[in-house]
This record gives sequence, structure tokens and C-alpha cells, in this order.
Amino acid sequence: MVIGPRGIDRLRLGHLWVYRSDIRSAKAGPGDIVRLTDERGRFQGWAFYSDKSQIAIRLLTRHDVSIDRAYFAERIRNAAAYRKVVVENTDAFRLVYGESDHLPSFVVDRYGDYLVMQTLSQSTERLKDLFVQILVELLAPKGILERNDPRVRLLEGLEERVGVLHGEVPEEIIARENGIAFRYDLRHGQKTGSFLDQRENHQAARRYASGDVLDCFSYQGGFALTVASTCEHVEATDMAPAAIQAARQNQQLNAISNITFREGNSFDILKEYDEAGRQFDMVILDPPAFAKNRDSVPAAVRGYKEINLRALKLLKRGGFLLTCSCSYHISEALFLQTLAEAANDARRAVVVADRRTQAQDHPIILTMPETHYLKCIIVMALE
Repeated sequence: MVIGPRGIDRLRLGHLWVYRSDIRSAKAGPGDIVRLTDERGRFQGWAFYSDKSQIAIRLLTRHDVSIDRAYFAERIRNAAAYRKVVVENTDAFRLVYGESDHLPSFVVDRYGDYLVMQTLSQSTERLKDLFVQILVELLAPKGILERNDPRVRLLEGLEERVGVLHGEVPEEIIARENGIAFRYDLRHGQKTGSFLDQRENHQAARRYASGDVLDCFSYQGGFALTVASTCEHVEATDMAPAAIQAARQNQQLNAISNITFREGNSFDILKEYDEAGRQFDMVILDPPAFAKNRDSVPAAVRGYKEINLRALKLLKRGGFLLTCSCSYHISEALFLQTLAEAANDARRAVVVADRRTQAQDHPIILTMPETHYLKCIIVMALE
């Protein structure tokens, strides 16, 4: 596989993807593992190849080594060892995070005794059976489920599919995050069952939470249930009836009595409470991605500014706002600028108490900005 100068420069700068337009010669089949060279024949690495996606090359390694079963087993073993270092007090976490574990387009999440995996490219789809064998050998899960329903698979010419690959996987399982028990629907829940990337931010929120807390876009209660132990009362809102029902079940599971889950549009509720003069010691904003692509960034910024402005108006003096963006196309700098503009318009003086990102089991490659998508900012209202 011969790569043109622009693609070579991209690899040398530490990125792991090469686009189709930067390939000079491709004598390979869909999903092949290919040897990369520049136009002078110099070795550049081994990679996954796709004949459908615009991301034609996903780099595995820059070293000229054998890419075989032992290679992939070592990668998965190393990924699992890293999680033993950074994950604590939880048995629901990301075990393999694709490019960040040098296993591009391969994702594995652990929920107690069960694994959920995604093979999001032609290459990892071809290797699926091998990956299952390795995971069973190394981790001995009771069951492995494939959640291969992300639309990105369609760009690879792959069908969407959900099914059991090993053992048995029940319709619902219970696992703990930060000591809190949650019910997970691995077949139908968001992503592979839940938003595991917010786990550490849930724990951080507990440090700042007290008194009355408003949790907007609460999904299944990750923030609300985690902070409840330090608060007098938590009101949590989400517009999805299924999410509210699941959150209430999680509340019952943990015998937590000081949370009220309310179905409703968080934008409307923030406006309603602003007009009513309600005040809270903490407001939490964890909305879905507003910017799905670059073209939607201006509208997304307006949305982020609106909800943060209204949230800041609801804060008591000395109160905390925890606000998130999971939109890759919204940089941290732009998110902070938007938050600053919202604070000015709300006539609130704020200081940054904490700047956070996705949990450590979702590691960020410094030279690959696509791996850094979640921003979590905690500010305190001085007046």
C-alpha cells in the first residue's frame, strides 16, 4: 500500500488515519491488514484497510512486526492492565478504546461479568471471531454481546447487527459505578448500554454538590444518583419517558429517597425556573451532542449558550454549575468562550473550579484530536 506525501506527513505527525485521497496505490481487499510504504518504498507501518470508507487506512503500528494472534492478544492484555490502574470502585467501564489502545475501530466495554464489543470497520469485523476467542481466554466473561448498530458501520459497507457472540447475555444486568448500582440494557441502551465516559465526572460532581441540585438531561440518573448522598434534594429532568423510568428503577435499586425525576424538556424547564426565580446550590447540564458536524457548530453554540445562561441565573451565590459538551466539533476553548459569554449575559461573576474530560478508561491520543471529545467544566458563582 503506497501512501502519498500528505498522508505520510499525517502519520508522522502522530495521526492514525489516512484518507482515500492520499493513497497512491492500493492492491488490497476489503479489511486486509496492509504494509504501508511511501512513494520511495520506505516502510511506514502496518494498518487496517477499508475499500469503502473515506478513512481508508487505520494505523496499527509503525514497527515492522508480525500482525498475528499474539499481537492482538498482547494489545488487549495491555489495555486490560491499564484499566486495572485507572478504574476503581466500579465494574462498568471501557476495556478497549479503539485507536487509543492501538486497536483501531475496536471497542469493548465491561459490565460486571459481561462484555459488549463493537467492530466498526471491515478489518475488525473480519477479526471478530479471533477477538472473541482472545477475550474469552483472557477475561472469561459469562457472555459477550456485539452492539454493532452504530451507523458508522454503513460507511464500511457493513450491516447493523446486535447479537450474542459467546455464552449468554441476559436482557438486563446490574453493575456498579462509583459504588452506585445501575440496571443496564446492553441491547438497547445508549452506546453499548450507558455513557461510561462520564463515570469520573459523576464522582467529581459529588465533591461540589450540596443543598438543592437541578440535574438536566439526566438520562438514567448517573449524576443525580451519585450526588444524592451529599444533597438535601435533587431534581432530575429528561424528556425521554424510557430514561425517566430507568432512572426511577435505579433510584429504587439503591433505596435513595431524596431525588425527584421529572419528565420534560430541559430547555423549557430551565426557562420556567428562571422566570419563577428558582434557586439551586448546583445545576448539572449534560446534554446530547448539539454539533454532529462542522456545519452545525454555530447553532450548537447558540444552544449551549442558552442553557448555560439560564442555568447560571438559577445558581445561588457560591453555587456550582457543572456543564458538559460531548460534541467533538466544539473545542474546549470554544466551549469556555461560550460559557464566559453566557456568564456575562447572565451578569454572574464565575470562576473555574474544575476542568475535566472523559474518564481515564477513554484515553486521549495527544496527536489525534478525534479521541478528545468530552468537555466537562465546573464553575462557581462568586456573585
